[in-house]
Amino acid sequence: MDEFDVVVVGGGPAGEVAAGRCAEAGLEVALVEAELVGGECSYWGCMPSKTLLRPGDAVAAARRVPGAAAAVSGEIDVAAALARRDYMTGGWDDAGQVPWLTEHAITLVRGRGSLAGERTVSVDSGAVLRARRAVVLATGSRPALPPIPGLAEARPWDNRDATAAKSVPRRLLVLGGGAIGVELAQAFRRLGAEQVTVLEGGPRLLPREEPFAGAELQAALEAEGIEVLVGAAVERVRRAGWTGRVTVEVGGRSIEGDELLVATGRRVELAGLGLDRVGIAAERAVPVDDQLRVGGLDWLYAVGDCTGVAPLTHMGKYQARIAADVILGRPARDRSSIDAVPRVVFTDPQVCAVGLTEAQARERGLAVRTVSYGTGNVAGAVALGEGIAGTSQLVIDTDRQVVVGATFTGPGIQELLHSATIAVAAAVPLSELWHAVPAFPTVSEVWLRLLETYGL
Repeated sequence: MDEFDVVVVGGGPAGEVAAGRCAEAGLEVALVEAELVGGECSYWGCMPSKTLLRPGDAVAAARRVPGAAAAVSGEIDVAAALARRDYMTGGWDDAGQVPWLTEHAITLVRGRGSLAGERTVSVDSGAVLRARRAVVLATGSRPALPPIPGLAEARPWDNRDATAAKSVPRRLLVLGGGAIGVELAQAFRRLGAEQVTVLEGGPRLLPREEPFAGAELQAALEAEGIEVLVGAAVERVRRAGWTGRVTVEVGGRSIEGDELLVATGRRVELAGLGLDRVGIAAERAVPVDDQLRVGGLDWLYAVGDCTGVAPLTHMGKYQARIAADVILGRPARDRSSIDAVPRVVFTDPQVCAVGLTEAQARERGLAVRTVSYGTGNVAGAVALGEGIAGTSQLVIDTDRQVVVGATFTGPGIQELLHSATIAVAAAVPLSELWHAVPAFPTVSEVWLRLLETYGL
């Protein structure tokens, strides 16, 4: 049995941060990883999907600018775009990420780890690791496959298949209108897919965001020739032969495609974690408190998707910093994973949001007022080109006079989000925000217009 101060199970972004922060403080750390160091985000999620979106974004941005639009000719070089994706993922080889562990004196243990008892992790490669101080679970999540007749047998794509695709399908069906579904639908359409159809079972795209965000995005996708069907309950799926066309039956209609991407959500794999061996009962996720401790144990922590709290890469990394600080004896608590979660859908237009939606705020019993302003109605947006549109909205707690939620839609406006995140996370009073003067001409001037709309 090998002993370490801290054993981290899972080498994705959250696990890397937890391991790195503890190692930088002088602790002896082991990191257990079954696949690639860097995890889902680096190889099959955030990085390759945004890389696939970028060529279409760049072309669309140039076409909005008089003078530059005339220079845009021809089609996107798909081979070059896929080659860039391969570069960004390191060719699905973690040789470029492992040296970082060596630099931090972190011991990498290859294999799948599970709890074998108190402070003990067994690895399917045969290793047994003992943690003198803490075990951190950072095992992420996996795509969920809905129980639709014929779906599993049709061999659909999940996000890994889509982001690692070697070619662009001529006809792509996308099941799910959340962030993954809409991003990849637009990416493949702009890379040359002739027919893309998005099937969302709920009444609108992006069901967890403000209604206007999904409506604006749907209109933009449809303007690009993407068919969007909401309220589309898929009844059956079938595929002709091993590599033949796939057919989706929905609402009495049969829709054919060459590939079907399932993007209906993700799930935490609890069965192999060994939680029962340390007396922890879990149903859908690993239960944690605001110090990321599991089940009240003083040695077991969980961070990232496996907690089910805020399944986003940046939030997993934030939780990892909190957990590491607690392990190191610092007074840290998770204050942002419930009420101040920033999120971006990297479509065109982008949908950027933080904190509560208006509906969520009212469900909490908060007295709120929303104010909105056109994202494109400021000088900075006009300077970017023609057709810059979208909506900027604040959800304001009128009792405390603070922003509890913000949503921005529009092309390329993701950098607006951090100012909103600061306002929400720090509960900055509106009277103070009024003195944060936006530079001219920038799109951030929309903040001034929103506060003026509120009455300041």
